[in-house]
Amino acid sequence: MNISVVVPLYNEAESLPELASWIEDVMNKNGFTYEILFVNDGSTDDSWNVIEGLNKSNPCIKGVSFRRNYGKSPALYTGFERAQGDVVITMDADLQDSPDEIPELYRMITEDGYDLVSGWKKKRYDPLSKTIPTKLFNATARKVSGIHNLHDFNCGLKAYRREVVKHIEVYGDMHRYVPYLAKNAGFNKIGEKVVQHQARKYGVTKFGLDRFVNGYLDLLTLWFQAKFGVKPMHFFGLMGSLMFLIGFIAVILVGAIKLFNMWAGNHYILVTDSPYFYLSLTAMIIGSQLFLAGFLGELIIRNSPERNRYEISKEL
Repeated sequence: MNISVVVPLYNEAESLPELASWIEDVMNKNGFTYEILFVNDGSTDDSWNVIEGLNKSNPCIKGVSFRRNYGKSPALYTGFERAQGDVVITMDADLQDSPDEIPELYRMITEDGYDLVSGWKKKRYDPLSKTIPTKLFNATARKVSGIHNLHDFNCGLKAYRREVVKHIEVYGDMHRYVPYLAKNAGFNKIGEKVVQHQARKYGVTKFGLDRFVNGYLDLLTLWFQAKFGVKPMHFFGLMGSLMFLIGFIAVILVGAIKLFNMWAGNHYILVTDSPYFYLSLTAMIIGSQLFLAGFLGELIIRNSPERNRYEISKEL
């Protein structure tokens, strides 16, 4: 099979027939063998019934439905798990991503040899309240990830070699950083394509401004995992050792100052009456805790394997 199109969705019943028809036309015109995987993320509208109807008219259209709303990342993970095409295309269900981009994305993967190609909505039909934070967000993501050639990390329209989606794990809200996940997994040939951004035709956006705050926290998490995930002792052990050393030296200085004043006949106070003594002890305790955290991190080393187990109610 040439292409798997993975479409996560939440309450997009109105747009699904038009999107499915558009994708079918593109595939048929270019002679691609394909499947369309709709991942229904706990929609409360008629989305699943629409998917069932589309499946009856075209067996290439398949669907998975969650019992409740988990989020875009779990939907992508579930779609990636089931994708069988040589090239996997992801797009949003709101018709803001154009299926006409699929042939060129497929060519860039199969002929140009890219592991991943991310879309860049260079001209956007969004208000300034969304575009300005997006620019700041992408600038930060480029700096932290080291992927300097990408301008739009959060674009839903992306293409992957099948090997890539089978070796990355998208969880939480990490869908914004799939290129970074791919890079951390060893897939370094990452490209970009300017794609058309269309105004939303049906419904309303499902994302608020809180995604920018969450996005920065997720980016920090990924950076930490990439740098210290395999060896947490390199971070916690180093910080703990430094804190303990500072506290230990401070305790010695507090004691030495008292002994010097006693020897010189100067006025002195008890060590336990000095606030610096307790600050030093606190630094030593925190340092010990950080060191132990690193040691425990080395034992645990990875997150729970239950992280991506989701309750699925239906599957075609």
